[in-house]
Amino acid sequence: MNRSEEGLADWRQRALAVEAEVARAVIGQARAIRLINTAVFSRGHVLLQGDVGVGKTTLLRAFAQVLGGAFARAEGTVDLMPADLVYYTYISADGRPAVEAGPLVRHGDGLAVFFFNEINRARPQVHALLLRAMAERSVWAFNREVALPHLLVFADRNRVEREETFEISSAARDRFMMEVTIDAPASDDERRQLVFDARFHDSERLIGGLTPALVDHRELNGVAAAIQQQVQASEALQRYALALWRATAEPGQFGVRLSDVDIDTLMLAGASPRGMSLLLRAARTAAWLAGRSHVTPEDVQSVFVETIAHRLCYQPVYEMRRHEISPLLMSAIVGQVAAP
Repeated sequence: MNRSEEGLADWRQRALAVEAEVARAVIGQARAIRLINTAVFSRGHVLLQGDVGVGKTTLLRAFAQVLGGAFARAEGTVDLMPADLVYYTYISADGRPAVEAGPLVRHGDGLAVFFFNEINRARPQVHALLLRAMAERSVWAFNREVALPHLLVFADRNRVEREETFEISSAARDRFMMEVTIDAPASDDERRQLVFDARFHDSERLIGGLTPALVDHRELNGVAAAIQQQVQASEALQRYALALWRATAEPGQFGVRLSDVDIDTLMLAGASPRGMSLLLRAARTAAWLAGRSHVTPEDVQSVFVETIAHRLCYQPVYEMRRHEISPLLMSAIVGQVAAP
C-alpha cells in the first residue's frame, strides 16, 4: 500500500467516524446519513425531501459541526430576491443606513454547509444565483468575487403546500448530485426516544455536544479528488453503467413494464451526461466507504435512485404522478438491466 493509499485508508476511518458522530444527534436515519456522507466526500450538492419536523436542519447542522465549517441557512419566500442572499440593509443604532453581508457570503471561504429551506417558494431569479454559486463556488458581492471553495448546498422542497411556489426546473434539479428522502423513524423505540428523551428537545445543546471539527472541511476537496483517482471501475462495470443510462431514456427497450403507464411514451428525457458522471462519482465514494478499491454493481445500485430519479423528465401527462412512478421505474430498471 503506497502513501496515498494509506492516507485514504486513514480518511476512510475518519469518514466513518463522522457518520457515527452525526448519528448521536440524529437517530433512525442511518441510510440518509450514509448518503449525505457520500455526497460530502464526493463534493456534491443535495436536494432533500421530507415532511416538516423530521430533522433535516438538525441533520445538516450536525454535519457542519463535525466537519468544522460554518453553517448558514436561508428561508425561501415569495418575496425573497437574489440580493437578499448576498447582503441586507438596516438602520443602525445611530440612525444611519448600514449594510451587512447576507447568509451566502457572511462566512466567506469558511462556509461548509448552506441550507436553502423550501427552495420552491423562492423565485427563479433566486434559483439562478444559487445555481451559479453551486457551479462556480463563488459569488459576486461588494464589488469583488467571494470564493466559496468548500461550499455544499442542501435544498429542501415543500412538497405539501403548492400555493405561491415556483418549482425548480429540470435543469436546476440536474445540478444536484442527489435527492435524499428524510422520513420519520419507523421503529417505535426510536420514536419513543425522540418524543420522551429530553436530550432531543434542545437542538442547540444536542448539536453542541458533538465533537467539533472531527475532520477539516478544507481538506475534503483534495480527499474527494484522490478517491476518484484511486477507486477503479472495470470495463464490465462501465458497460453496466452505460446500459443503465440507456435504460433511463428507453426503458421499454430493456423490458421494463409498469402498470397504468405506456412505457414507450413515458420518457421525455433520460439521465444527462452530468447525471451519469455524478452517479459514478457517488459510486466510487460508496465503494471507498465500504473499504473497496474498485466499484461493484452493488455500489452503483446503492446510489442509483438518489442520483438519477430526480433528474429524469417525464411526458407532461405523467409528470404529476412523478412520486408514484419514479420508485417503480427505478426499481424496474435495476431489476431488468443485467449486472456483471
